[in-house]
Amino acid sequence: MFDEQLRDSQMPKINGNEIRIGNIINHNGGLWQCMKIQHVKPGKGGAFAQVELRNLRNNSKLNERFRSADKIERVRLEQKEQQFLYEAGNALIFMDLETYEQIELPIEILGERRPFLQDGMTVKIEYYEEEALNVSLPEKVRCFIKETEPAVKGQTAASSFKPAVLENGIRVMVPPFVNIEEEVIISTENFEYVERG
Repeated sequence: MFDEQLRDSQMPKINGNEIRIGNIINHNGGLWQCMKIQHVKPGKGGAFAQVELRNLRNNSKLNERFRSADKIERVRLEQKEQQFLYEAGNALIFMDLETYEQIELPIEILGERRPFLQDGMTVKIEYYEEEALNVSLPEKVRCFIKETEPAVKGQTAASSFKPAVLENGIRVMVPPFVNIEEEVIISTENFEYVERG
């Protein structure tokens, strides 16, 4: 009990506007991961971050507002690099790159980022004590365009994006010069086009 209190007192606190996608916070007695953030600046009153949180233990979701003055306990998890081996039923199988031990995690641990997990991909699995709570994908992944409108000749301006479907089924917006079967780099944080592959 004393160790737990000591550990809790050493957890770093961040301001409400410093929370980022992927951060783990200790909130309402649970460990939550930030899944989505929308910064809102209302006409009256101070700005706030509208944050969608996912409970790391039971996958429940919660929408919270954090103002910059709010102090939030950010939890630092131990990170281990592990390689994705395969999917078995509703589980993802990973291998520790140091010990070669394999662990099984539920598919839900990745949420809507699951389609970006590729065979052999090295990910960071985050542990709270011995419990695996989170999987962090690389910030950017290479994907191929499966569907999109053909490029319009002479159109080079990247200001007007067009819809596209990646080979993993995720829908993204891409510049008009990107064609079917082209390789692109996509951000796993916000599902946005970064550049050509």
